Amino acid sequence: MGMRQANCSSTMSDIGHLIVEIRGGNIIVSLSGSIYAVTYYKPSNSPQLLARLFPVADDPRVPMTQAEFLTHAWRAAKDKARMLRWIK
Repeated sequence: MGMRQANCSSTMSDIGHLIVEIRGGNIIVSLSGSIYAVTYYKPSNSPQLLARLFPVADDPRVPMTQAEFLTHAWRAAKDKARMLRWIK
């Protein structure tokens, strides 16, 4: 299953402006105007995405916690990975 490049996409929702980017074998999800960003990747021996390089603190400038961001980012990354056929 080849991991191909895709363009950056962004989604406006009730939580703000999520940006989803593909860089190599990584899916990077960030929230504009915040320090929130997380990188997901899919190891060849795993059926799902794993996270790395994620925020460890809340950003006081935005009205959501780090945990809330990670919940929304996980959904966005899974949707993108399914679209790219990285996962089922």
